[in-house]
Amino acid sequence: MSAAHLPPLNTLPRAARDLLARLGVPATRLYGAMAARTPLTGEILADVSAAGPSQMEDALARADAAFKVWRAVPAPRRGELVRLFGEELRAAKADLARLVTIEAGKILSEGAGEVQEMIDICDFATGLSRQLHGLTIATERPDHRMMETWHPLGPVGVISAFNFPVAVWAWNAALALVCGNPVVWKPSEKTPLTALAVEAVFARAAARFGDAPDGLLSVVPGGRELGEALVDDPRLPLVSATGSTAMGRAVAPRLAQRFARGILELGGNNAAIVCPSADLDLTVRAVAFAAMGTAGQRCTSLRRLIVHADIQAELVARLKRAFGSVRVGDPLAADTLVGPLIDGAAFDTMQVALEAARDAGGAITGGARLDGTALPDAFYVRPALVEMPEQTDTVAAETFAPVLYVLSYRDLDAAIALNNGVSQGLSSSIFTCDLREAERFLSGSDCGIANVNIGPSGAEIGGAFGGEKETGGGREAGSDAWKAYMRRATNTINFGHALPLAQGVVFDID
Repeated sequence: MSAAHLPPLNTLPRAARDLLARLGVPATRLYGAMAARTPLTGEILADVSAAGPSQMEDALARADAAFKVWRAVPAPRRGELVRLFGEELRAAKADLARLVTIEAGKILSEGAGEVQEMIDICDFATGLSRQLHGLTIATERPDHRMMETWHPLGPVGVISAFNFPVAVWAWNAALALVCGNPVVWKPSEKTPLTALAVEAVFARAAARFGDAPDGLLSVVPGGRELGEALVDDPRLPLVSATGSTAMGRAVAPRLAQRFARGILELGGNNAAIVCPSADLDLTVRAVAFAAMGTAGQRCTSLRRLIVHADIQAELVARLKRAFGSVRVGDPLAADTLVGPLIDGAAFDTMQVALEAARDAGGAITGGARLDGTALPDAFYVRPALVEMPEQTDTVAAETFAPVLYVLSYRDLDAAIALNNGVSQGLSSSIFTCDLREAERFLSGSDCGIANVNIGPSGAEIGGAFGGEKETGGGREAGSDAWKAYMRRATNTINFGHALPLAQGVVFDID
């Protein structure tokens, strides 16, 4: 790869500052000791003012006060604020998408797609604001009515990850806001600028709304200690945290200790089974995107390909051509499909995994760093295809990089067992034109997401997103995920004059 395919030095910090100014981020938020770097060149984009204990306390206090006001606002009115937020996101989409690319390293279309997800969840939540309804339940007692009602839960803490710096926050925030809850947001230390930009966009929507209480959204950039403060604070009855399984192991017991709720979106080690009946043209394209999109840095990225032995040679040959020919480089260039890894630590982790796979008998195609002499602090790598003799411990561990392990199978039940044979349970796929195979897989996969003839990545907001086992069990975005942000009350109303007791209990007194 020549230097002509890499972004030039000394241009991105100014570009980022111009975008931040257009998006309305106050200059005062950009003077501090927390360096925000771009993975495109490794340069510092800005020095962000990190939140300290006093700023965190202020954010929590304002969220607590805002909740007492916001919970009493009718839900459709709350939905109006989210609708206005969606309008402001539409107006800011181009600038915000470009900032996502510069700060997180996504190619331009993926940056735009992430902002579109934010817009989509705002549309979804606006409609949902008129549908926060419960059930009317049959009662055994005459002249009684039993029903369930849903009420705002309280301020919500959101801890987001670098790979989706704004969309996953929006999944939580749009639903939390229409449900009546303010949001305190700790973004990844690697992507604070996009969070500050979203805060500025939201402020414009709140100004148009007119009477939104102060404290509905607070962004608190900083490190692990801020996340711990969110997890431990009793004013937050719910914390949604996206990150590693190790992070989830630390968060879950701390939330449980104070009986708070958690929405945990943790590791993924997603597999796809390819059957002999599969449409290979479709399969190659789907596998290529799922394995290489976002440089393999999605929690839903395809990491294991389980291929029937009869078609393995043909499919692997086609994938090697795709992996070798895909354009890797500057994600701001329109024809680039794979941008950089987020940092050097991600590259080192990838190389350790590839070495372990080689020691276990894996045959590796790709995986090398592209010319790093021009940009020594940026890490562009060729996606790796690794043919493995079996599912080793290395294969069973998630490596957050573009590494696709290929395994062979003969019996579909054995392939489904391989799919399930890891500790994570996020997303899975099967490629087949056989209805029986598809149905066996859908009932056999132990993942929260199971697809047929599409890859495991690229979820839409209409469905609930999340997984099982070490993925954490959380659910966000669509379907009935809104219920996590509310509390349920069962109500019984006696509109008669008698007092019949349930289960036929007799308790007569004079």
